[in-house]
Amino acid sequence: MKRNRIVIAGLGDSGVLTAIRLARHAEVVGISAKPALVSGQELGWRLSRPHEWARANWIPFDRFRGLDKVRTVHGSLTGLDLAARTVDVRHDDGSTSVEGYDALVISTGVANGFWRQPNFQSADDISADLRAAHDRLANASSVIVVGGGAAAVSSAANLARTWPQKRVDLYFPGERALLQHHPRAWERVEQRLAEVGVVLHAGHRAVIPDGFACDQITAEPVQWSTGQPPTKADAVLWAIGKVRPNTAWLPADLLDEHGFVRVTPELQVPGHRGVFAVGDVAATDPLRTSARNRADGLLAHNVLAEFEGRPLRSYRPPKGRWGSVLGPQRDGLEVFAPNGRAFRFPAWSFDRVLMPLIVRWGIYRGVRENRPLSEV
Repeated sequence: MKRNRIVIAGLGDSGVLTAIRLARHAEVVGISAKPALVSGQELGWRLSRPHEWARANWIPFDRFRGLDKVRTVHGSLTGLDLAARTVDVRHDDGSTSVEGYDALVISTGVANGFWRQPNFQSADDISADLRAAHDRLANASSVIVVGGGAAAVSSAANLARTWPQKRVDLYFPGERALLQHHPRAWERVEQRLAEVGVVLHAGHRAVIPDGFACDQITAEPVQWSTGQPPTKADAVLWAIGKVRPNTAWLPADLLDEHGFVRVTPELQVPGHRGVFAVGDVAATDPLRTSARNRADGLLAHNVLAEFEGRPLRSYRPPKGRWGSVLGPQRDGLEVFAPNGRAFRFPAWSFDRVLMPLIVRWGIYRGVRENRPLSEV
């Protein structure tokens, strides 16, 4: 009996988790511009301690036991033919291929700064990117971090903790940072920032130069539209949440006015049976929360339910952000609940319990031990 064929377009966190769930029930093909899961999370950890970050967040696909039955294709998506039910893929050598599907899951994510880009990369390319950003900041005696979200706050905290002799200033436009988190979370994080010496500057909104995508570390003075004089540092890290959906390969009628994939509450693309979207690329709600709230389980259920003619379930987005903000620290990992209260994993438990048992077995259903990667 022929098995249904599911194409997962994009193998970031959401795509990998969805593929793992579906691989037991169908023929699954995953398409990725990277040869591994390269997480876009924990920017501060990535910049300050890239080797440690890579052990937890850069995982070759062949290490996932749940992907053993998934055929992964290393290439860039270039087109979708909805009538023929095929996607077009361009490979590194310039050749192209076509992948047919019975169901398509769009999980190509977003571009955001230099750390989340959709371009085709090899393992050596990824390693070079990690080293370049780390070395650029390591060699700076002063750093400005621009932005008020978790990426900016985490970067400022981790840079200051890793290099205590370095001056680190965090500039954000509101009265406080972390506006998408509960105020109680900011109170705790503000205290942690003060402990490591980060200098806070509220009420500063940066002028973004025309055509600047905030995808590089700069050295020019930062101009402020809120009236303050320009500010200069050896390195300026832009983490302002200027995300761009990776949807150039998709027909325009699938997208909303901002370029994200329109979806129903069931994560289905309206008017196109068998086409779904999940993660940062899916316009589920203003925060696009299906990327961080384990919607992969609901999506996998809905894909299989559509094949079998069963009812589909609806995704209900949370009202705010939750989870880790600063990432692993010497004294442990703090995770914030939706009500802003923090609970801590002790430092010893991160490598002994949290990563091996909860993340690698509980979430990813088994990850093999590290195999040699390019040096970071």
